[in-house]
Amino acid sequence: MAEIEKKPVGIMETVLRDAHQSLIATRMTTEQMLPIVDKMDKVGYHAVECWGGATFDASLRFLHEDPWDRLRKLRDGFKNTKLQMLFRGQNILGYRPYADDVVEYFVQKSIANGIDIIRIFDCMNDLRNLQTAVKAANKEKGHAQVALAYTIGDAYTLEYWTDIAKKVEQMGADSICIKDMAGLLLPYKATELVTALKESTKLPIQLHTHYTSGVASMTYMKAIEAGVDVIDCAISPFAMGTSQPATEVMVETFKGTPYDTGYDQNLLSEIADYFRPIKDQALESGLLNPKNLGVNIKTLLYQVPGGMLSNLTSQLKEQHAEDKYYEVLEEVPRVRKDLGEPPLVTPSSQIVGTQAVFNVLSGERYKMVTQETKDVLSGKYGRTVKPFNQEVQKKCIGDTKPITGRFADTLDDELNTLEGEMAQYKEQDEDVLTYALFPQVATDFFKYRDAQNTKIDAKKADQADKSYPV
Repeated sequence: MAEIEKKPVGIMETVLRDAHQSLIATRMTTEQMLPIVDKMDKVGYHAVECWGGATFDASLRFLHEDPWDRLRKLRDGFKNTKLQMLFRGQNILGYRPYADDVVEYFVQKSIANGIDIIRIFDCMNDLRNLQTAVKAANKEKGHAQVALAYTIGDAYTLEYWTDIAKKVEQMGADSICIKDMAGLLLPYKATELVTALKESTKLPIQLHTHYTSGVASMTYMKAIEAGVDVIDCAISPFAMGTSQPATEVMVETFKGTPYDTGYDQNLLSEIADYFRPIKDQALESGLLNPKNLGVNIKTLLYQVPGGMLSNLTSQLKEQHAEDKYYEVLEEVPRVRKDLGEPPLVTPSSQIVGTQAVFNVLSGERYKMVTQETKDVLSGKYGRTVKPFNQEVQKKCIGDTKPITGRFADTLDDELNTLEGEMAQYKEQDEDVLTYALFPQVATDFFKYRDAQNTKIDAKKADQADKSYPV
């Protein structure tokens, strides 16, 4: 019998970014990460995801840490492993579209500070919103990975996905990621999708999913058999639930097969032992909700990502309207359809979810309309796969003429203006980018940093005085 060709699957480890974002609201500190970096660096991971997504906002807002400083420290520690980040296309790591000069500068600084692979996605899968970031990553000699936000609906056919993959390859991407943020990709659908993508493009294919709906490990198995090159996993204490499948489980599953990773289970076990007390502490403090660790089959029924489900719950709780939960869940797909059936991922998931809450609580659909819903219907977030509901569009934006081109083309360069606004706080070039993303949160952080520096200076002066006896 002919020997099957060896094709080891790569694993991208998410514990330093998506895993703790999904389970403990991105609260892991740099101090908690650094002691284990040396061991993680020996595994042989395809890459470690450690930056982007909500890490930036949470570092500043809740942990009083400089995210750029975290990146530099991780880069110093990871001598042999590629570092990866998640990047929201024209929205960077924020919630609005930015001018091209800010996007380009952010990519440049991310790579200069240690990022190797930039995973770039757009919440509408509008490729025009990815071009600037991809070109900038190419220019800086970084690896530009384009992530296709996976969703289901009659517009999202195999032809849709293969067509978009070919365009991504022509755009200059180095690899493609199927980004299944809600855990909607079923095992046999993964076989179909990966097979089709492999036939239509030469680029490596990576698969990202969440365990929310309970099918993720099976989906990975079928995808790997169909030829997927890399899967995203989390070390076991921070795996499962709304996070990714466990790294060790996948390593063991493919041991002795053509897909064998070759990773050392003893080393992975030591890494798991390190993260377990951090998880236990999060459980004890209430930061990790045990509900996030279970399977939520509503994900498949309502096509709503796990993070969006918890957002809806908290919004309804604030309004003392928890009894409206199922009404809101049923309203979500209707709002999504009205808005052109976009994938539900940051920020489109928040926009659709909040509008669904308003529609149910006000007793009349689109009586109250958020600015973001108006922006979607005005074309500011990009082109949707299906047309908007024209009656809803008219009710929400009146006679405003929607933008049909790329919204960023209407924006003037922003860097100089932003620099002027925050000049008094600037200690490093990267500070202007921090301010660009979260002006108020950044300003509060800069003030905190100044106060800390003043304390350190005072302490040094005090010590200097004591070292010269009178």
